[in-house]
Amino acid sequence: MEERRKTRFGRVVNTRMDKTVVVAVDTPKRYPLYKKTIKRVVKYQAHDEKNACRLGDVVRIVETRPLSRHKRWRVAEIITKGEVAEVQPQEIT
Repeated sequence: MEERRKTRFGRVVNTRMDKTVVVAVDTPKRYPLYKKTIKRVVKYQAHDEKNACRLGDVVRIVETRPLSRHKRWRVAEIITKGEVAEVQPQEIT
């Protein structure tokens, strides 16, 4: 029997933890009364074994067994590399 796992596509918004990234997934929903499209953003913590993800990357995450208190997803692949420029602090003179 083939098991189907949930998959989501999202953008990496935080990489400060070791082997963990925070992925923001945008889901458009239709408001039933007014028929206006509302963007719902859900953040998932995903396991990144090799610390390969950077800020702004678009990734595919797959549901997995619980890895920690909040991690139930893992990064399956990096779709596109992000274009976020990391700003270095300047010396105060």
